[in-house]
Amino acid sequence: MSNQTFTVGGMTCGHCARSVTEELSELPGVSDVQVSVENGQVSVTSAQPLTLEAATAAITEAGYTITDWPSSN
Repeated sequence: MSNQTFTVGGMTCGHCARSVTEELSELPGVSDVQVSVENGQVSVTSAQPLTLEAATAAITEAGYTITDWPSSN
């Protein structure tokens, strides 16, 4: 299992959080998505680490942008 946390810009309400959660949950292998609108943090648990490209596509589809992506370990 992989757990990644990154920052998404533009979220201001519960609807924003639901949109981001819905789009990320549709990615293969994603089992959990937690969104904190207050600080813009999104935590994703998945079978394999998400790629920046896949996460960006999902976040863009929801109408937002990734503003901070974790560096590789």
